[in-house]
Amino acid sequence: MNVDTILRSIVAVRTSIPDDAFTAETLGTRREGSGVVIRSGLVLTIGYLITEADEVWLTTSDGRVVAAHPLAYDQETGFGLLQALGDLGLPAVELGDASKAGLGDPVVLADGIGQFVEANIVAKQEFAGYWEYLLDEAIFTTPAHPSWGGAALIDADGKLLGIGSLRLQMSQGGDAVDINMIVPINLLAPILDDLMTRGSVNKPPRPWLGAFSAESNGDVIVMSVADGSPAAEAGLRWGDIISEIRDGEVDGLADFYRKVWSSGPAGAEIPMRVVRDGREAWLRIRSADRNAFLKKPQLQ
Repeated sequence: MNVDTILRSIVAVRTSIPDDAFTAETLGTRREGSGVVIRSGLVLTIGYLITEADEVWLTTSDGRVVAAHPLAYDQETGFGLLQALGDLGLPAVELGDASKAGLGDPVVLADGIGQFVEANIVAKQEFAGYWEYLLDEAIFTTPAHPSWGGAALIDADGKLLGIGSLRLQMSQGGDAVDINMIVPINLLAPILDDLMTRGSVNKPPRPWLGAFSAESNGDVIVMSVADGSPAAEAGLRWGDIISEIRDGEVDGLADFYRKVWSSGPAGAEIPMRVVRDGREAWLRIRSADRNAFLKKPQLQ
C-alpha cells in the first residue's frame, strides 16, 4: 500500500453550526475531522461533523481550501456525505469489502492532515451507542488514532474499509487499551444513490425518543434527555432504569433500541416501564423523527 498516494484523497473537514442548532450544545458549533473522496467531488465522512452545518470547508493535503455542501447525514449508519463546491482534483479511493476483513488484519487509519496510524483489527461486533444508535457489526482497531472522526480505514490493498467514528477503551490482558470504532463501508452501497439524489434513505424514519442511555449489568439507565425531545416531554429522567417496552422486558441497550424501533413508525406512542427510586412507573412516550428537530442544510 502506498500511504502517501491515499493520503492525497483524504481531506480535512471543518464545519460551523448555528448557536441555536439542536446539536450545538452536545456536539459544539465548531467541528473538525476528516473525509475521504469516493467519487469526483463527493466526500464521505462521519455524520456528526456535518449535522446542522451552515458552513463546510475542505482542506486538501496541499493546502487548498474548498467550500462544500452537506448532502446527507444517515442516522442509521452514521455516514455523512459532502459535495465539494469547487474542483478538488483528487482521485477517488476504491471501496473495499469490510465483510472479508478479519481479526488481526493490518490496516491504516488516516486523517485529513496527513497523520496515519498503522493498526490491526481487534474486533468485529455489535455496537450500541448512547445516542440511540446501533451497528450490527462495527469494526474496532488498535492502536487508536488521535484524530479519528471521519478518518479513513484503509486495508492492505489500499481500499476503503470504513470511516472512523469513536475512540473507546477495551480491556486487554487486564489493561485498558484505546481503540477506534469504525463504521464499515459495506453499509454505504445500499443507500448511496438515495443519499446523493434525495438527501436521505427512501424509507420511513426510525422512531426517536431523545434519551441518552448506558448499559450496566444488562440494565438500561438514562443518563440524560435532550431538551424538548419526546423523552423530556413524557417525563423520562436521569437515573431511570428502562425495564420494559410494551409487553417485552428490556435486555440491554441494543435490545432496548430494537424494541423501540419495532414499535411502529416515528410518531407512534411507546409504553415504557421504568424503575425510579426503587419504584415502578409507566410512561407513554410519543416518538418522533429525529430529523424534524435538526436544521436543514442550505446550499452555499
